[in-house]
Formats: sequence, structure tokens, C-alpha cells
Amino acid sequence: MPERETIEQAREDAREGKSPSTQAGEFVREEIHHVREGKHGARSPQQAVAIGLSKARRAGVKLATPKKGSASLRKKAAQDTKAGKSSRRETSATRSRAVSGALKR
Repeated sequence: MPERETIEQAREDAREGKSPSTQAGEFVREEIHHVREGKHGARSPQQAVAIGLSKARRAGVKLATPKKGSASLRKKAAQDTKAGKSSRRETSATRSRAVSGALKR
């Protein structure tokens, strides 16, 4: 999950009319920062960039899916874009029931 400041910065870039790649750059910057902190195991800078772009797409940045690359990469990018477009997250019935039960208790 991207940090709140990153999402706010990307939205600010969008309001200012900056390109989607600039908006996505905020997420990539955050991811590289995580790698330097040792937060998780991205093995290379390229992997950190890929994770950042995926997070950007899921956050609603209008990045196009790559024209080149493997089929699985294009499929993942399309999946992330679709997730970013849906504003409402559907909660599973099991989780919903568990939360209701916990609140009743």
C-alpha cells in the first residue's frame, strides 16, 4: 500500500496537469526509498520501478499498458489499471460477517 504522502503528491501533480509518468514517478521514488531502507527484497532497481508503476496504476494514475514486454507483464498492467479504475472495493461476505459479529460483541 502506498504511503498517504505519495498518493497526495501524485494527485497534486495530476491537478497541476503533469504527465502520468511524472505522477507515477512519485510511486517509483517511494519504492526505491523502501529498497534503500531495506524494507523489502526487491533485487534490482528495475524491480523497484516495476513495483512502483504497479502501485501507481492501482492508485488510479492513467498509465498505458506497455506495448512491448511479455504477455504476463501486459496482463498484470491491464489488471492493475482495472483495479485503479474501480473506486469501490467489494468486501467479501466472510469478512463482512466477521466484522459485523465483532462489532456486535
